[in-house]
Amino acid sequence: METALAVHRLHFAFTITYHYLFPQLTMGLALLIFIMKTAALRTGKEEWNAAARFWTRLFAINFAVGVVTGIPMEFQFGTNWSRFSEYAGGVIGQSLAMEGVFAFFLESSFLGMLLFGEKKLGPKGHWIASMLVFIGSWLSGFFIVVTDAWMQHPQGYEMLADGGVALTSLREFLLNPWGLWQYLHTMMGTTVTASIFVTATGAFYLLQGRDQEDAKRFVRLGVIVGLIASFALLFPTGDMQGRMVAKHQPVTMAAMEGLFETQEAAPIVLIGQPDVENRRLDNAIEIPGMLSLLTTNRLRGEVAGLDAFPEEDWPDQIPLLYYAYHVMVGLGTIFIAVLLVAAFLLWKKKLFELRPMLWLLLLLFPLPYITNTAGWMTAEIGRQPWLVYGLLRTSAGSSDTVSAGNGMFTLIGFMGMYTLLTFLFILLMWREIHRGPSAHAQH
Repeated sequence: METALAVHRLHFAFTITYHYLFPQLTMGLALLIFIMKTAALRTGKEEWNAAARFWTRLFAINFAVGVVTGIPMEFQFGTNWSRFSEYAGGVIGQSLAMEGVFAFFLESSFLGMLLFGEKKLGPKGHWIASMLVFIGSWLSGFFIVVTDAWMQHPQGYEMLADGGVALTSLREFLLNPWGLWQYLHTMMGTTVTASIFVTATGAFYLLQGRDQEDAKRFVRLGVIVGLIASFALLFPTGDMQGRMVAKHQPVTMAAMEGLFETQEAAPIVLIGQPDVENRRLDNAIEIPGMLSLLTTNRLRGEVAGLDAFPEEDWPDQIPLLYYAYHVMVGLGTIFIAVLLVAAFLLWKKKLFELRPMLWLLLLLFPLPYITNTAGWMTAEIGRQPWLVYGLLRTSAGSSDTVSAGNGMFTLIGFMGMYTLLTFLFILLMWREIHRGPSAHAQH
C-alpha cells in the first residue's frame, strides 16, 4: 500500500505540475491583454489593438492546452484519491463546481468574442470582452486556490457521523484568510510569468532587428508590470502568506527554514544544506534574528523548531521542501533585481540599445515557471503528511483499489501523451511568435 501511495502522489504531482505551466501564463496574459485593450481604447492607436490580437492568439493556445491537461486531474480525484473525494467532496465540490460553471464558461465564451468578434463588437464591446476574459480567468484561479486553501487551513465545515466533512459556511470557505493571501500571491506569480514572457518576446524581436516598435512596446509594458508584480510577490502577499504558515503550520515553517531546534533570535538561512538524520543545517549562511522578526515582529522572539513537534507530523520530504522554498525566494529576488535595473535603463532611454541586457531579459523567460513550480511544491509538500491539514492524513486519502502497477501504467501513458503535447504546443507557439505582431495589424 505504501508503494501504491507513492505512485499516486507522483502521478498527481506530475499531472498538476505539467498542467500549471499553462494557466499561469493565461491568467497573467489576461491582465496584460486587458491593459493593451485599455490603451487602445484610450489612445485610439491601432498598434495596441494589433498587440492585443497577437497576444490573444498565444493566450488561446495556452488556454486550450491548459484545458486538455486540467481535465485528467478531476478524474484522478475519483480514481487515485477516491477516499479523499468521499471524505471531502461535500466541501471542495462546491468551489470546483463554481469554477466550472461560472469562471470557465465566462472565460471561454468571451475568449471566442475576443478572438473573432472585434469588427462586430466595436472598440468598446471588444474592450468589455477583454475585461470579462480577465475576470473569468482570475475568478477561475480564485476558486482553485480557495479549494487548496481549505486543505491547508480548513474552516467553515462540520464533521459527519460517517467520518466525512460537510460545508456549513460558504462565506467562511470562500473568505478563508489563508486563501485570500494565497490567491493574491498566486496571481502576482502569474503576472510575473506573463510579464517576463512578454518582455522576453520583445527582447527577442529587438535582438533580431524586426518589429522594432512592437518589440519596444512589449518590453516597456512587461518590465513595468513585471516589476510591480515582483515587489508585490515579496510584500505584502509573500510576507502575509509566510505569516499564515508560521501561525497555522509552524512545523512547516520550521522545515522550510531548516530550523531543527527551537530558538530565540532565529535566523533566516540564505544558503545551507539540511541534514535531517543528524538534525542540523550544514554550511549555513544566515541573517541572525530575521526569522524571529518576520514571524513574531521581535528580533529576539522565539520560533519553534522541528524539535517542538512529534516527528510523525514533520513534512516527509524536508530537504525537497527546504530547497523548493529557497529556490522560490531566490529567483523572486533575482526578478526584482533584474527588472529594477531594466526599469532604470528604460527611464534613461538606454534599454533598447543594450544588447547584453536584452539577452538577459530574453534568457529570463523560463525562470518564472521554475519559481511558480517551486512555490506550489513548497505549499503542497509543506502540508504533508496531511491531505486536509489536521484532519485527514495523505495515507488515508488514496484509493485502496488502484494498485501501484495500475498507477504506474497510467503515469507512463500520461508522460508519453504529454511529451507529444509539448512538441505540438512549442510548434504552435513558435509559429505565432515567428509570424509576429505585424501579421495581426489591420491594413
